[in-house]
Amino acid sequence: MTRVAPAEPLPIVFVHGVRTSSAIWAHQIAAMARSGHRSVAVDLPGHGARAGERFTLHGAMGAINEAVDGLGGKPLVVGLSLGGYSALAYAARHQHKVAGVLAAGCSTEIRGKPVGAYRHVAHHVARAVRPVGGSWHVVTDMLTAMGGHSSLADLRRLLIPVWLVNGRRDVLRLEERRYLAARPGTRLTVVPRAGHDVNSHAPIVFNRILLDVLHELRATTSATGRAAPPHPGAGPR
Repeated sequence: MTRVAPAEPLPIVFVHGVRTSSAIWAHQIAAMARSGHRSVAVDLPGHGARAGERFTLHGAMGAINEAVDGLGGKPLVVGLSLGGYSALAYAARHQHKVAGVLAAGCSTEIRGKPVGAYRHVAHHVARAVRPVGGSWHVVTDMLTAMGGHSSLADLRRLLIPVWLVNGRRDVLRLEERRYLAARPGTRLTVVPRAGHDVNSHAPIVFNRILLDVLHELRATTSATGRAAPPHPGAGPR
């Protein structure tokens, strides 16, 4: 009987949302380290250590790619909000480099008339606060970059496993059923009493979900020697 060697703990790349930074993942990085997982949190263009740059989707995917290559192996990419949209876009174009995607707080398409209105408001807020600093300009950059982009199209291209995690009070979960339908086998977890920043509002629950995802990916990799396939018919948790 041939024995399959246990797979190494999967590495993780964390990607933050708009107007935050890699610092939002401190709780998750500490928890994953205690479980033996190497991880890195990126700063997207226009944020954190890269605050002086302008945000573009191409630049966001470049930041993720740099982190993926730096970690080695196929990581789980975990993104919140803008980070989730960026993670889906990256994985759709580089799925040979990724074990799976956990996308939180990003189950609504960023497009249509509401985006134009939000861009208009953000533009004027950015102009108003510019003399005293602020980061509202990155919102207008983000809306410009993402306004014509379809994360549903990204989902349809993916052959690797995808998990959606949303806080029950998150306004960006309005289209989560469309997201589930876009790629059969996508799993959904809705976290009670949490809002948009689900990893911060419910860190213990989020970490438990994350560890379950990593365990599933590792178990499948150990048994088959490759990444977990989609699970047709899987539904919400």
